[in-house]
Amino acid sequence: MTQIERKLNVLDDKGYVIIHDVMGSDLTVVNAARCSYDKKSESLTDADRRLINFLARESHLSPFRHVIAQFEFYSPLMVARQHQKYIVGSAMLEGTGDSLDAWNESSRRYVTDNEEFYVPKPHEWRSAPANSKQGSGAPVPIEVGTEAFERLLSSVEKGLEDYEWALEQGICAEQARLYLNAYGLYVRYYWTASLQSVCHFLNQRLAHDSQVEIQLYAKAVLELIKPLFPISVEKLVTEGTH
Repeated sequence: MTQIERKLNVLDDKGYVIIHDVMGSDLTVVNAARCSYDKKSESLTDADRRLINFLARESHLSPFRHVIAQFEFYSPLMVARQHQKYIVGSAMLEGTGDSLDAWNESSRRYVTDNEEFYVPKPHEWRSAPANSKQGSGAPVPIEVGTEAFERLLSSVEKGLEDYEWALEQGICAEQARLYLNAYGLYVRYYWTASLQSVCHFLNQRLAHDSQVEIQLYAKAVLELIKPLFPISVEKLVTEGTH
């Protein structure tokens, strides 16, 4: 593994994505593919670039699984769960029952401090879309956004007060956490995945109809991963999303 340690902030001053380590390169993809012919490239050639294009175009994706990246996320729970749903869907898509992803997340069963929440500012509240049951539309009027901000902030503060009260009364952390505003609660997690899996995530979560907040995290992932595997990412991630 090659240590990278590059960080991008997301959403507000609290959210972020860090890429910690990578294993492999575009050349790794090429040599995994050429193994079936007992061939190996020492440096990336134009022929190798054409091979990567062929592999991506024809969905011969196993060579891209030999490249691995490890990320750290700090995101609202609603983003983390959207991300986790992708991993489940990825495993089903591959038909293997295993998406080759690893996921480790901080737990409020054990961690009882450093509570942070995502509270959209008054101008960041969005309307429901006109012709869809998911996604969002234009910003709501600022007076509505202001009240939404104030109501959520009040709810967060009340939940924290009750959570701290429960802990002080000796109630176990795994029940006390019920008082916390779960969907906006920030969680930290590590995600390690193959390059194929990362690009599959990007294709899904950079889509225009995905949740805006996870789009922002996906854009950070793309910005972090593309310089490391420029040819593979260019070919695997759908045109128009990068």
